[in-house]
Amino acid sequence: MNIEFPPRNSHAAVRRLRDLTASSLALALLWPIIALLALMVKLDSPGPAVYRQTRVGYRGRPFTLYKFRTMVVGAEAQQKIEDFRTHKFQPLKPPGRDPRVTRIGWMLRRTSLDELLQLLNVVKGDMSLVGPRPETPGIVDTFPPAYHLRHQTRPGLTGLAQVNGLVDITYHEKVMYDLEYVKRQSSGLDLAILLRTPIMILTGKGR
Repeated sequence: MNIEFPPRNSHAAVRRLRDLTASSLALALLWPIIALLALMVKLDSPGPAVYRQTRVGYRGRPFTLYKFRTMVVGAEAQQKIEDFRTHKFQPLKPPGRDPRVTRIGWMLRRTSLDELLQLLNVVKGDMSLVGPRPETPGIVDTFPPAYHLRHQTRPGLTGLAQVNGLVDITYHEKVMYDLEYVKRQSSGLDLAILLRTPIMILTGKGR
């Protein structure tokens, strides 16, 4: 399947300017909180405060995603990468608490504060404020061709799936929201998603 990527245009330039301005300002204001969270992660369990992982971004290009570590060291090696076809209609967020998640990690995940460091990814241009959440190469490798259309735009800190009850939907439904966003993306839609995101986090439905 041939995938046509949209050309760069004035909208893309305005969006990039918005992302760079907003993320830079947020980092300047939130650095004391970021430093405190890093200290809390370090004191809670052995290992680095920052977790780095390769994700797939715009036009299928890999990049390094930053987040606060929320699991014990070595947890990733215990995770089995499943073909999406075997679980795409299963709940995206299975019930119960993952025993690999640390005490502070559980709090960070519940409040989405573990993703705060991805403001750095936005500054670097790897990500946008709004867009499909980036996946790991292992998962993306199992996607059918149509699913790769979600890479026509930069991945985001939040997205359409996150404000439509992420904990209550299946993986297939999440990707459908991602593809819908790529088709409909606009400044107005981005603003609506950004305004709804805090509500979803506070109600516990955006994680």
